[in-house]
Amino acid sequence: MKKIHFLLLFLPSFLLAQIPAGYYSSVQGLTDQPLMIGLHNIIKNHNVIPYSGLWTAFPQTDKKANGKVWDIYSHNPSGTQPYEYTFGTDQCGSYNSEADCYNREHSWPQSWFNSTPGPDSDLFHIYPTDGHVNGQRGNYPFGKVGTASWTSMNGGKLGNCVSAGYTSTVFEPINEYKGDLARSYFYMTTRYYSEDSGWGSSPATNQSTILSWQLNLLLTWHHQDCKK
Repeated sequence: MKKIHFLLLFLPSFLLAQIPAGYYSSVQGLTDQPLMIGLHNIIKNHNVIPYSGLWTAFPQTDKKANGKVWDIYSHNPSGTQPYEYTFGTDQCGSYNSEADCYNREHSWPQSWFNSTPGPDSDLFHIYPTDGHVNGQRGNYPFGKVGTASWTSMNGGKLGNCVSAGYTSTVFEPINEYKGDLARSYFYMTTRYYSEDSGWGSSPATNQSTILSWQLNLLLTWHHQDCKK
């Protein structure tokens, strides 16, 4: 999926064969905050599309091999699909239940950055997903669920958090997409570093900074994904 590409920012230079020559030369040898600042400076002038443009971008960024919408909240990577969406035709509108239509899921919820222009249409953290599942996730943080109060058709869960450092309600996507979502967050905290004065806070973030409990979880998801 498209979001895995941000992983390239953290790979050694000999693995970056498809990256333009010299693209990362300014951050060679850097670590910690200087590395983050350097990466921010490299990616900060990305092309911004309008929020309405997400609908036309998704067929280029989130299309399955069969041409259907790659919905991380409904896709079953190892069996029969519970349902599939057609670009444009099944676009929300209103919905009443799961499998009605797909909309635009801000993996880093809009309320956390006060719907600031730029991040509100940044494709690196926005996914086309089932509208009802998106609504169930709401603006809850991602986390590991203990007892589920609700479960989607592909196994995404809403419930109490059993990840270290947080005990309230979280949403847990299926294992297949945990690494992708983690890297979306790594992108967001880097891309909008020092450009977050209008952002708010959440149980998982303080402006563009990811809180330690959430960061530890996301790093675990990222490393587990890399081992596949």
